[in-house]
Amino acid sequence: MNRLRLWLLAVGGAGLGALLVAACLELPDFGGHRHPYGDRAVHASLLRRTANTVASVNFDQRAYDTLGEMSILFAAVLGCVVLLRQARDEHRAPPEPAEVARPVRRYALLVLPVVLVTGLYVIAHGQLSPGGGFQGGVVAATALHLLYLGADYGALERVRPLGVYQTTDALAVGAYLVLGLAPILAGTAFLANTLLPYGTFGTLSSGGAVPLLNAAIGMEVASAAVVLLAHFLDQAVEIEEEHGS
Repeated sequence: MNRLRLWLLAVGGAGLGALLVAACLELPDFGGHRHPYGDRAVHASLLRRTANTVASVNFDQRAYDTLGEMSILFAAVLGCVVLLRQARDEHRAPPEPAEVARPVRRYALLVLPVVLVTGLYVIAHGQLSPGGGFQGGVVAATALHLLYLGADYGALERVRPLGVYQTTDALAVGAYLVLGLAPILAGTAFLANTLLPYGTFGTLSSGGAVPLLNAAIGMEVASAAVVLLAHFLDQAVEIEEEHGS
């Protein structure tokens, strides 16, 4: 049986390797002037008034792929929530206030609003400049956890009502789906960027549906990161086995 598995692995690996080699042989030369996919992506981005070509690819040209990535994140967080839920032989012990060095406390509390505003800015300007919902969502979620570093776990819990973030996570996924289904009701394709005007190039309202899809991703990623870290921190700080070990 082990030998059969090794043979199957070898055959599958050889086939995959052959496909990768064939694909690499068809790639444009490094540093060359022929970039068919890149040229078409940039042309489509400019045509739909989206200054950030990467955002145009993520939320317009290949928005369906982004739906898959968002679904993977949502499913991963849901799986962690189920696996890390409090078991019958566990109980919650209120965490003790932690000793925090003054420089760490001052720096964390000083940087927190800056990081939060930066995350929201990156999300809001995703169709205009580098960044977007994925990156800005992680930055915004990180800002809240500076409270854990600069104060203690109790302070973080007070500004992190877990039920709100779980609901927001689900609403963000639903918003992305609704924005995808709306074009179908109008007679076009799923997630087609055809309903809203493309606006003026370089403004916040440009890009048609790109800013809305980008905002939905930002809200989902930020909420998912908060929920995920909350359950890991609960396991490390609050939840203990009944015998106290």
